[in-house]
Amino acid sequence: MPSRSVVSDVPFQPSRRTVLTSAAAGAALTGAGLRGASRAHAAQTKKGDPTRQVAYVSWEGADLVFGPFDRTVDYVDPHGTSTAPVSYDVATWTSPVVAPGFGLTELVASWNSTTPGGSWVEIRVRGTSAGTTTKDYVLGRWATKDPADGGGIHRTSLAGQGDTVATVFTDTLATRSGYTLTDWQLEVRLMRPHGTTDAPTVDLVGAMASALPDTKKVPRSANGPAGGTVLEVPTYSQEVHVGHYPQWDNGGEAWCSPTSTSMVVDYWGAGPTADETAWVDPAVDAQVDFTARNVFDYTYDGAGNWPFNTAYAATRGNLRGFVTRLRSLTEAEAFVAAGIPLVVSVSFKKGELTGAGYGTNGHLMVVVGFTESGDVVCNDPASHLLASNDQVRVTYDREEFENVWVPHSGGIVYVIHPADHALPTAPAQANW
Repeated sequence: MPSRSVVSDVPFQPSRRTVLTSAAAGAALTGAGLRGASRAHAAQTKKGDPTRQVAYVSWEGADLVFGPFDRTVDYVDPHGTSTAPVSYDVATWTSPVVAPGFGLTELVASWNSTTPGGSWVEIRVRGTSAGTTTKDYVLGRWATKDPADGGGIHRTSLAGQGDTVATVFTDTLATRSGYTLTDWQLEVRLMRPHGTTDAPTVDLVGAMASALPDTKKVPRSANGPAGGTVLEVPTYSQEVHVGHYPQWDNGGEAWCSPTSTSMVVDYWGAGPTADETAWVDPAVDAQVDFTARNVFDYTYDGAGNWPFNTAYAATRGNLRGFVTRLRSLTEAEAFVAAGIPLVVSVSFKKGELTGAGYGTNGHLMVVVGFTESGDVVCNDPASHLLASNDQVRVTYDREEFENVWVPHSGGIVYVIHPADHALPTAPAQANW
């Protein structure tokens, strides 16, 4: 396992893990370093091309008709205590082939699933490159609960899948330099323990495909429809949880994603009950610890797997969740105007985001509103590196924020909303 690293004034390194450095004191807080190969925000379109190609497609309801459980496979949980294989009956759904109209260089899938008993789901993708169909790449093995809580397997991404065409960086399919995919196709496998009726269900599955320009700066976007709107999203600081549960990455800087996810889930009134969080000790903002446990990726060894966070959110009440990319804060304003906060992925050096008080090689926070002038109101769980929920609500300069988000993560967002709460109207090239 790579050693933990401290990031200060260094070039951007893609990661969902938070590594923070104090701008005020100049002292570094050791956060979580990159694990395995660096995950590429691989903008492989022509250098300088301003076009941001992003397309999201999903299926739900009657479109998700699975075949019978007509074959059996054995699986050894690499993070379990036994090396004996377990037999599972398998049912499969395969999506139509999707041609987004551009040569994609990255793809992130999302799914909403429940996995009773020992069941789980596996998500795969294949595509076409230079007229040849690729192999299948595994994008996630998901179970609602971990085995210690009654689940079937330790939920996990799959490392070591790279070939000459593409690889998978935790949750993101990324093509190699010089390669693109002209289309993609998902496959979802339902896995139930052989001889049982504990079958998973899938309510939604989709994927975001993108091809992004290699630009280090974007212009300030036009103000949108959410000026003066601030959503009442509760404020939780990840710093309150420093040292919590080493088996789920020890809280603090490593928990920006579950802290952000828990804020949005609680905004929709779908957070865990006191009975569900009775195991959390200390019990301060116990929903954050609960979320970290239930999004944890045991191969990535962290709580920052993007679709694992939205998949968890979709287990709460009637929520739906998916991952996509937005092209600008103008698009983000459409969600806030519709009453939907967004979890966003950013990175920046110290001083690049005025008022943050730290630098990070990968961080999640919640966009909850916009000022009348268009600046961004955020719930930032880093809370100025102070263990205080009162420090979480921050207003950031619009242009600065856009440039630590769009060029760095490609505009990644978690969209979490009730199934009966309408999304804003999507643009012509639909990215939601």
